Amino acid sequence: MTFFDFLRAFKPLSTTASPMEKVRSGIAGGVAIMLLAWVLYASPQPNYPLMLLASMAASAVLLFAAPHTPFSQPWNLVGGHLFSALAGWTCSLLIPDQVLAAGIAVGIAIFLMHFLNCLHPPGAATALTLVLAAEQFHEMGWQWVAVIIIANTLISLSLALVINNLLPGRSYPARSASPIPQRPEPRVLPEQADIQWALEQMDSVIDVSAADLSLIYDKAQAHAQARLDSELKK
Repeated sequence: MTFFDFLRAFKPLSTTASPMEKVRSGIAGGVAIMLLAWVLYASPQPNYPLMLLASMAASAVLLFAAPHTPFSQPWNLVGGHLFSALAGWTCSLLIPDQVLAAGIAVGIAIFLMHFLNCLHPPGAATALTLVLAAEQFHEMGWQWVAVIIIANTLISLSLALVINNLLPGRSYPARSASPIPQRPEPRVLPEQADIQWALEQMDSVIDVSAADLSLIYDKAQAHAQARLDSELKK
């Protein structure tokens, strides 16, 4: 890679979403946060307030601007926040140094999300929040903190299920794609320009570039060819 190629790599990647889709995403995310806050504040709060977690705003970006990406799916949302909260709470109790606790909590949160197949970037922010506001959360006790995390997460999920499925062109959770019938010798193979065109037809944020999709396609095709050659040799 040349120096100029390195600099060009910092150029922002354009999304395939239409201007109207971007407007819908902004409105949906804003409405969802307002409704989340309203439900939390209107709910019974016997001893401590049901706090609105800042990490839910980051979740709203994924849920309403990129609802079809893997990071936005229900298991990622729920598992990502819950397991990250567990990491943050544990580190806040066991590690007195807040700086050290913050780093370890985020690292453990990433590991747990990766290991449990529930990667959700805002979850790491939840872990960090429990460390940075440890004094306030410890006063509440782990039971009420658990209520706060669960309430924020499940209400956000409910709003995503309702709002996304009311908007045109959206389906949440993302459906598994139907298997494509195998063709032994396709006459035409898609090129990167064809993949870019297909991405533009989706009118949604797909968390992968056309170049990466082309590379994935090439690797899959090479793997399929190698498998076929191996079977023919038997």
